[in-house]
Amino acid sequence: MKRKALSILLVAAMTATMVMGCGTGKGSSSNGGTQAGDPTAGEDEHTLSVNAWDKNFNIPALQAAADDYKKNVDPDFNLKINEVAQSSDIENAVTLAASAGDYSTLPDIVLFQDHWAHKYISDYPDAFQNIDDIDIDWSDFASEKVSYSTIDNKHYGVPVDNGTVICAYRIDLLEQAGYTIDDLTGCTWDKFIEIGEKVNEKTGKYLLSMDGDGNDLVYMMLQAEGESQFKDGKPYIADNEKLVKIVEIINEMVQKKVLYLANDWNDYTDQTIIGDMVAGVMNGNWIIPTIEQVKENSGKWEITSMPTLEGGEGYASNGGASLYVTANCKNPDLAKKFLAYTFGGSSVTYDAALKNGGVITTCISAGKSDVYNEGVEYFNNTPIYAQIVEMGSHVPVVEQSDYHYTCREKVAAAIINITGGADVKSELKNAEDQLNFEMGN
Repeated sequence: MKRKALSILLVAAMTATMVMGCGTGKGSSSNGGTQAGDPTAGEDEHTLSVNAWDKNFNIPALQAAADDYKKNVDPDFNLKINEVAQSSDIENAVTLAASAGDYSTLPDIVLFQDHWAHKYISDYPDAFQNIDDIDIDWSDFASEKVSYSTIDNKHYGVPVDNGTVICAYRIDLLEQAGYTIDDLTGCTWDKFIEIGEKVNEKTGKYLLSMDGDGNDLVYMMLQAEGESQFKDGKPYIADNEKLVKIVEIINEMVQKKVLYLANDWNDYTDQTIIGDMVAGVMNGNWIIPTIEQVKENSGKWEITSMPTLEGGEGYASNGGASLYVTANCKNPDLAKKFLAYTFGGSSVTYDAALKNGGVITTCISAGKSDVYNEGVEYFNNTPIYAQIVEMGSHVPVVEQSDYHYTCREKVAAAIINITGGADVKSELKNAEDQLNFEMGN
């Protein structure tokens, strides 16, 4: 890690100790109560501690796992769930512990963002324990998801949620334009634009929107082609023919009022999705609760896979996190048994996590349960959760980078300039040069 980046992280990490430091954080225990939680390792042979964020999503999933293990494996089991404000608190805590050479401030288990995990395990290998001997059938998980937590052919993390991209469409608005969701399933991007123009003409709505600042479209569209923005560890942008074509398509969609590029994330969610400006949404399936906030549109949505350049169903993933055992875990055998039994494939855990927090599994067998196959009223009574798990099993593994988010930032800025009339190749070359500078190449 560069010294500048490290110093920034360390400053942030000092602040994070207010949340993460021993005995200062607040968390929820596995019995459902709230406690002044010590985020460090469990103090007896039946207790584990875990740090995670999001009380409405990840925390209920962990609670479901704790309840499952306590009821069906060990009645004395206790999971101390320490809620932190955001994912960066966990990242900062690892950085601070590593800089001090003291991992005793860490809990037994941490929830880590998939796109950041490889960097932190590579930078701080002593902070984590590999779980190669865990009793999990990795072939039962989406291979793309597992790839995030596999470093040097060793497993470090157990998947929790599913970031599979969905293309959700208003079937009533498609009908007004003379189309059905089948017309958008496996279509080319050229056909998508044709349909989008017609939808805009008939309904006044965009077929798609995206946050212009944090533009994830390039990554998702490129992964659906089996390509990456990186090659052999270096940026692969300006000479990446598929990436160039995708950016040209994004620009064409903007010009033809098929795609609305929002000013920021709030504009994207509040104005375009909740504000009912769009007939379609394309993002990680975690976007579903945002779509569902418009109660009057219940029953009017369905989901499918992504378009591709040449046609055929496309699959991608965007977002997600996994659980990692830290160096401070004094009982790694218990940690591995707990993770293997619950998130390693228990339908009891995953059914409850879906019902209580909306967490969708990447475990293929768990996604075949009765709960996952129930029709969802908001999405025209189709079993979207089973559908998402099945789509996730097809997501191609592409090269990842520690600079994923930096790349997104540079390419997003280039796209803004391109939609304003700038030259595509010049802007992408500039984005690649900036990224190479950031990476020290």
